[in-house]
Amino acid sequence: MLPRSGRQFRIAAHGYEADIASVGATLRALRFEGRDLVVPFAADEVRPNYRGATLAPWPNRIVDGRYRFAGVEHQLPLTEPERGQALHGLVAWSAFEDRIVEPDRVVLATTIEPQSGYPFRVEVVVEYRLASDGLMQTVTGRNLGADAAPWGTGPHPYLVAGSAGDDSAPADGWTLLLPASAVLTVSPDRLSPVALEPVDAHPEWDFRATRPIGDTFIDHAFTALASLDGVTTVEVRDGEGRGVALHWDASCPWVQIHTADTPADAAMHRIGLAVEPMTCAPDAFNSGAGLVVLSPGSAHRASWRIQSLQR
Repeated sequence: MLPRSGRQFRIAAHGYEADIASVGATLRALRFEGRDLVVPFAADEVRPNYRGATLAPWPNRIVDGRYRFAGVEHQLPLTEPERGQALHGLVAWSAFEDRIVEPDRVVLATTIEPQSGYPFRVEVVVEYRLASDGLMQTVTGRNLGADAAPWGTGPHPYLVAGSAGDDSAPADGWTLLLPASAVLTVSPDRLSPVALEPVDAHPEWDFRATRPIGDTFIDHAFTALASLDGVTTVEVRDGEGRGVALHWDASCPWVQIHTADTPADAAMHRIGLAVEPMTCAPDAFNSGAGLVVLSPGSAHRASWRIQSLQR
């Protein structure tokens, strides 16, 4: 019987072990020397909260599911009905086929077929590869159609600094390094973008110097990212110095951070920190902020790396 999350692929190398599920090309689990680096879920579980999913052809939200591209109005299905938004793209529940399966590497692919709201044909190829410096994920979108297509992508891992489930809200005891100078404020009800503002105006979201997360609520996109040799790094650590880092380059000028607040579900409340590098801003199909336009036959590639941090 096929598990609910699809076909399973386990890769391992250099003390790392990753479980990849074919539905949504999802990072289902990632461990280093037995320690969880992301919040895992079971193979036969319907993936909760987009945990580990690959997001394409857009990450985050399109407000009202409506956008205009090349002079044509489009209406997408509202996949976040409680907020009236189109959330996290079109491939999160797609079955990916495997193209390459090796001990330390797997390559999965699917094709977005032209459909209502997104009448473009785009191939999505996802590679996971383990090395001594962690797990690298690369997403490539290739336009197979005759018309230009809007494109964006990103991952959706929930990082874990210590062991998942150490207490009722583990994230409260972690520290965060987030080298971002600007935050996109959102409406409280629908999380629709409002304004891009400096974090100096919102000190509760200023983590440019490592400090405790505490009970801070975060569900915002950040930009104006500092980098070292072209690489931006977000770090999450527990009180003992163990942790996890997520690294990416200029292909992702935005990052969404979410403290996984689910007060109605104590078992899931703040058990990880979502860190989602994004090639574009929330609602980029309307704002154009970071939007990639794939011309016919062209491709766009973005990648990011999750790495264990030791004491």
